[in-house]
Amino acid sequence: MIDFLLHLEQMLPSLLDSYGLWIYAILFLIILLENGSVFMFFLPGDSLLITIGALCSTTELIHLHYMDILLFIASILGYILNYYTGRALGLKFFSQHSCWFKTEYVQKTTDYFEKHGGKTILMARFIPFVRSFAPFAAGSGYMRYPSFMLYNVIGAWIWISLLLGIGYGMGNLFSSVLNFFSR
Repeated sequence: MIDFLLHLEQMLPSLLDSYGLWIYAILFLIILLENGSVFMFFLPGDSLLITIGALCSTTELIHLHYMDILLFIASILGYILNYYTGRALGLKFFSQHSCWFKTEYVQKTTDYFEKHGGKTILMARFIPFVRSFAPFAAGSGYMRYPSFMLYNVIGAWIWISLLLGIGYGMGNLFSSVLNFFSR
């Protein structure tokens, strides 16, 4: 099962053949979980989005615009879930594991997110492990929610659209090259 999840982007074409339109729900859940839990950092995000974009260019079963909207929503909801998990459990986690985390670290985290929280939330989208941890840290560091949401939405839009677009362009380029040489 773990091998399946780690190499999901390679199995996406066969999943598409097997599950048809259910692929929308499957991919929604994967992006939601990867963004919504600190413990799901191992799920493919970037490579999966590029693969989805490439598949959108080569098959008529999934459409780029629908996938873009759906995964944009999943990404935003995942960060919101992770933010509130950090808000609810962050301080409890830090205080229960005080041999690893000191109370001063929580204050430093809060100070950091007051100063650099927006940039962190925005840029974290493009760094796999950080993508899963940043919203949790923002919640536990009590980053202001309106600011968090602004950067969450902007970051999700850029991340999803850019990587799906790259995949779509690469898929079109690859199919054009194949068509050129198959003449």
